[in-house]
Order: sequence, then structure tokens, then C-alpha cells
Amino acid sequence: MKSVLLAAVAAGASAHTIFSSLEVDGVNYGIGNGVRVPSYNGPIEDVTSNSIACNGPPNPTSPTDTVIDVQAGDTVTAVWRYMLSSTGSAPSDVMDASHKGPVSAYLKKVDDARTDSGVGDGWFKIQEDGLDANGVWGTTKIINGQGLHHITIPTCIEPGQYLLRAEMLALHAASSYPGAQFYQECAQINVIGGTGTASPSTVALPGAYSGSDPGISLSIYWPPVTNYQIPGPDVFQC
Repeated sequence: MKSVLLAAVAAGASAHTIFSSLEVDGVNYGIGNGVRVPSYNGPIEDVTSNSIACNGPPNPTSPTDTVIDVQAGDTVTAVWRYMLSSTGSAPSDVMDASHKGPVSAYLKKVDDARTDSGVGDGWFKIQEDGLDANGVWGTTKIINGQGLHHITIPTCIEPGQYLLRAEMLALHAASSYPGAQFYQECAQINVIGGTGTASPSTVALPGAYSGSDPGISLSIYWPPVTNYQIPGPDVFQC
């Protein structure tokens, strides 16, 4: 068991990831075009930091003027890559296999997706994938699935501009806090055709996570995890 833990820590030293581009209707908009990508692929471990919203210091992100049109009800794809220069889709081009944990996606309604920092209230979760009945983590599915993170935009939300936040949470070093590694970036989207018949309950980022959450502070190696609780709010349903 000790050798497994040491190997996981060693792998975790540099095997990070970035949500680098967004695909809509089969079109990839390109690295950093509509997605605020960072200059470094490191994680955020402090869940009280403003950077837990859309990334940021110590990973400064680059602004983008692009706002991508998305039809309500459509499924978009957040594309994850180990580095901005990683153009392949093999597992090693996405994230190290040791980085096991849940994945999720959030939306925040904003007046201007180009300028809103994402920090504060207004976020609601629209997708999550944790530990399935076969013991496979959400991150593992993305690592082995060419880095493709599929996210369906709800049909019942208001039309308008949103920040789309995709997150990978790696738990290989999460036995004490801080240790869980959050990887998240925000895409700037304009939702078309939403009916606006539902008003989702929202949470704040930072604020939605606590270092003591059972899904954030735990050992995934021993004892075996059989009932994992994904941190954050429940997934919004229309």
C-alpha cells in the first residue's frame, strides 16, 4: 500500500490538465477561443480562493472576446488536455491516470460573459460523474475518452450569456486538506432558445466547497471507497 501511495504522489507532481477548448455541434472553437485558459496547468487546492471559480492565481488566465452560441438542450464538449501544447488525444495527452476523482460542470447567468469574473453567487451544477458501480471514476472516463467531457445545456433555463465551468477533481493526494486538486476553467457561452421556465437554486464560488467535505478530504486508496459523495450542490434538473 505504501508503494502505491508513493507512486501516486510522484505522478501527481506534474501530471495536470486544462479545459482548453469547447466543441459545439461538432465544431472545435480552438484553444483559448471562448475559454479562459491559464498560463500554467497546475491545480487549485484552496477551496476558499477566488480562483476556485474560473481558475486564476497562481495560474493566471488569458481573457478572450469570444462568446460561443449554444442551443439550449444541446450537448457541448469541454476538451481537456495535459498542456495547451498537447494536441493529441491519448490518455497521456489528457491527464495522468493516477488523477482519480469526479468531474462536474456548472453554469452562471451573467450580463457579459467576457468580463464577469465568475466569483460569487449564481452558480448551479448541470452535470456530474463520480465513482460508478464498477469502481471507475469520472476523471478516468475522460482520460480514456480522448479528453472529451460531454455537458448537456438544460432546455428550461433563461436565454442569454453564461459562464460554463468544467471541473476535474483529482483525489490522489486528498487524504488531508489541502490535497485535493481542482482543475477548472470557464467558457463564455450565449444560450439560445432556453424557455426560462425554471429558476435554478444557486451557490457561490468560493463557498460551495469546504475543505472538510467528505468528497474533498479522503483517502481513495485505503479503506476502499464504496460510496463516494461528490462535493457541491445537487445537479439541477428541468
